[in-house]
Amino acid sequence: MNLNRRKFLQNTGTLVLGGVALSGKAANLLMAKHTVGIQLFTFFNVIDDDVKGTLTKVAAAGYKDIESAFSKKGGYYGMPPKEFKAMLSDLGMSWKSHHVLGAPFKMPAGAKMPTMPDGKPMVIPPMKNLKENMQQLVDEAAEGGVKYLVCANTPFETLSELNSSIAVLNKTGEAAKKAGLQFAYHNHDMEFHAVEGKIPYDLMLSETDPNMVKMELDLAWAIKGGKDPVAMFKQHPGRFPLWHVKDLDASRENILPVGSGTINFKPIFAAASTAGMQNFFVEHDMPKDAFASITNSIAYINKNLNV
Repeated sequence: MNLNRRKFLQNTGTLVLGGVALSGKAANLLMAKHTVGIQLFTFFNVIDDDVKGTLTKVAAAGYKDIESAFSKKGGYYGMPPKEFKAMLSDLGMSWKSHHVLGAPFKMPAGAKMPTMPDGKPMVIPPMKNLKENMQQLVDEAAEGGVKYLVCANTPFETLSELNSSIAVLNKTGEAAKKAGLQFAYHNHDMEFHAVEGKIPYDLMLSETDPNMVKMELDLAWAIKGGKDPVAMFKQHPGRFPLWHVKDLDASRENILPVGSGTINFKPIFAAASTAGMQNFFVEHDMPKDAFASITNSIAYINKNLNV
């Protein structure tokens, strides 16, 4: 190729990209899409009966990223971390994140256990937690090669309990960093209600190192708690690399597949770069038909959200 032809092609490429930029489409052209993830708590009622079969159906539905949770079999759905990761890899999926408890499990005052599809209260198996087993949980997550370790919940019925939980979050954040992991905290709606005059979520944000402790924002629970996710992103840019995506009905009491309820996801996803979002996971707590739910959710996401 002679010099004049090379210069012509370079200039033409510059003009084309410049025209795209002026039309507002350059970001979409150059920015890689986020793959759609799933939080496996969606399958709490069924996955342990057939782990590989469940994950095979999840992959077939189009999900690429996995966030694991609690298993009745213990461990990682009855497997050591490396074996679980290998199974996911064989199915063409990537294990991104894992949920753990912040302290021994107990129901908040006045709360009731979620109901199973058969109408009976959910039974929580014995599980390790960060307060008592922090280093082991960090080491296992690192062994599995996940990027994120996430505290699924932690006690904060009193201000003293909240301060103790924040100390555990800070300690875990440091240990996770040393192990090459990013630690994060996952909310429900309770974190946005005052405890002894303090908003727990505000304290979690202000009393933890923003580099050591990121946030996995459950969009629906934050909205139920009276928050605007987009406003949160603007106030704490880059603090929310992980999201949970579920929908709610008008009463904010019933969970629905994404796009089936009242939440307007478009402005939230439009603010993904402000949030610092790296991965998002569809979740539906205790659905009657988990596979129907995740199929409907991903169909809506792929059609309507520029992810």
